[in-house]
Amino acid sequence: MSAVPSAHPVAGAAAPVVTSSLEGGVATLTLARPAQRNSLSEAMMAALTSALASLAVDPSVRAVVLAAEGPVYSAGHDLKEIQGHRGDADRGRAYFEDVLKRCSQLMTAIVRLPQPVIAAVEGMATAAGCQLVASCDLAVAGEQARFCTPGVNIGLFCHTPMVAVSRNLARKHAMEMLLLGEWVGADEARRMGLVNRVVPAGEALAAAQGLARRIAEKSQVPVKLGKAAFYAQAELGLDDAYAYASRVMAENMLARDAEEGISAVLAKRAPVWEDR
Repeated sequence: MSAVPSAHPVAGAAAPVVTSSLEGGVATLTLARPAQRNSLSEAMMAALTSALASLAVDPSVRAVVLAAEGPVYSAGHDLKEIQGHRGDADRGRAYFEDVLKRCSQLMTAIVRLPQPVIAAVEGMATAAGCQLVASCDLAVAGEQARFCTPGVNIGLFCHTPMVAVSRNLARKHAMEMLLLGEWVGADEARRMGLVNRVVPAGEALAAAQGLARRIAEKSQVPVKLGKAAFYAQAELGLDDAYAYASRVMAENMLARDAEEGISAVLAKRAPVWEDR
């Protein structure tokens, strides 16, 4: 975990924009710019992308929780950074394309991370912040959490958040969020499919870590194969999806832990996982 930004920076060093901790196989990454509403600045996106890359190859990490400090989970892109490039010779086009590419790479890094990622949301998640939640595999929200894709209200449709949101919600629910740009409360977000569970305010992190610990107890062979397969088959037609899933399941059946798990069921005993 040494490559992941530390929650305890050395004396004199700049405070990290993302902090990390690891306990019982569960890594918790925390957005740590509450004064800036945890906006997805260039520094924040770089830190998150780097942290995820380190977690992806760390065998001690079995699940990841993505939390945030302060009353705002994430306000999306740093609008001051964006506006600062309006004076560029191309009116900011090259910068806009680059920053959106980096944001997209961050979101796909979450989806492609071998370990499941659970968002722990308190407060507001708006625009690319809502996209961040939608990109996670699971999401737990405090009862006062709110979600919004408000770009349409400022002349800027939430095109890139749309990609993640539309892959979580039914089309009409997604279009409602994108066209109206209105706040959606935690209970409504759960009904729409954006979050899995709603808990009392202030308890989202503990609840998300609880889910992560339950995942961490399982063999990592089916968890990692299953997460990758879930997203891959979702992009295929029905016949191709079944063919692909059958190949992956056959591979899974050959794993030592699958043999152990089936043997344990037949012997009516608890399985002993080796993660292979």
